[in-house]
Amino acid sequence: MGKIIDFLAGQKVLEKKKSKFNEEIKVIRNLAFGTYLQAGGITQSGGVVKDIWKSTLKEIKKRNKNSIKECLILGLGGGTLVKLIKEGYPKAKIMGVDIDPIMVELGKKYLGLEKVKIEITDAYNWVVKNKDRKYDLIFVDLYKGREFPQEFNEEKFLKLLIRLLSDHGLIIFNHLYYGEKRSEAVKFGKKLEKVFSKVEYFYPEANLMFICQE
Repeated sequence: MGKIIDFLAGQKVLEKKKSKFNEEIKVIRNLAFGTYLQAGGITQSGGVVKDIWKSTLKEIKKRNKNSIKECLILGLGGGTLVKLIKEGYPKAKIMGVDIDPIMVELGKKYLGLEKVKIEITDAYNWVVKNKDRKYDLIFVDLYKGREFPQEFNEEKFLKLLIRLLSDHGLIIFNHLYYGEKRSEAVKFGKKLEKVFSKVEYFYPEANLMFICQE
């Protein structure tokens, strides 16, 4: 029955893989949204995520007219952001960090994740160890399915991120914004406002993007 429903909806599961960090990851091809990676019932890369980040990058360009040379993606996933950054800032160097090698592998196989510097490791540990690097744009998208790990909500981590910012750099936090996730996002926004001098709110789809400056 499930296969029939998928067929009628113009949807097909291309591959499933078990992951230590995201349980089961599905690669889905849909007539409306194309090919995307799903974990915990949430699209992690491709599909609607591409539209969310595309509109966010347009918003960032309005706010930041400075030269973008170095970008950091914490929570690379299948690499949706990589293509969009390359389109918007073709000369920028990109570093991607993700804890899940399966997610990255599927991104390379199905979403055309291009050759960029990638480190498969825990984002928190990576930030601690790389305190001397500087980035013009830092993207934080560290969800595991529907959950945002608590350690990335803490003020200590936020202050560690600030060390990585170049002058006039921006940090962009992706947060789910629907149902009970709305109150969580509001609390997180208040915490950000205590740490950063400027926090702007942007609402693409069912998400809330916090665009922060030191």
